[in-house]
This record gives sequence, C-alpha cells and structure tokens, in this order.
Amino acid sequence: MSASLVGSEMCIRDRQQREQIIGELKRRGKRMTDQRKIMLDVILEGRWSSCKEIYYEASKRDPGIGKATVYRMIAVLEEIGVLNRCRQYSLRNEDELSSITSDAS
Repeated sequence: MSASLVGSEMCIRDRQQREQIIGELKRRGKRMTDQRKIMLDVILEGRWSSCKEIYYEASKRDPGIGKATVYRMIAVLEEIGVLNRCRQYSLRNEDELSSITSDAS
C-alpha cells in the first residue's frame, strides 16, 4: 500500500499521527470538535510558517473557523508537546539597514 499523498487524502503516516494526537487530546480531557479535526488535518498536510496560513487553509474547509480558534488549537498542541513554533527571520527595513551600514563605516 502506498504511503504517498493522493489528492487530498492523507498518507498512512499522517493518519497514524492524527489518531495519536487525537488520542492524547482526549486523554487530557480536550474536546475533539470537527473544527479541531479540520485544523489538525491542515497542520499535518502542510508546512506552515504562521498561524495565519493555517487559518486561511482551515477557513477554506470550514468558514466558521475563526482566528482565535486556530490560535487556541496551536496553543493546545504546543501544551501537549506535539507542535513546536519556530522563529521566523526577516531582513530589517531599509531605514534600519541604512543606520547599521552607516555605523559600520
């Protein structure tokens, strides 16, 4: 049996992860609503750099999902230790770069 993605179906590994995470959430007394399941599917299906990206994808599947719901789900997943947030790096704006480069001269 293939473990690759076919259309919007999750691969076997993702389905197993999904069930493990749902089990852990239930064990800790967290409710598993349809919206939480959708968000979990979204998270497992992609690589996201922000909660906003997760929100946009999840809200396509269920327009009733709000940003606060996504942030709460992310916090719960971090709390139980299945999700890590990574820092994002960006270049400074033009004014900041000018002051840095002029200080170095």
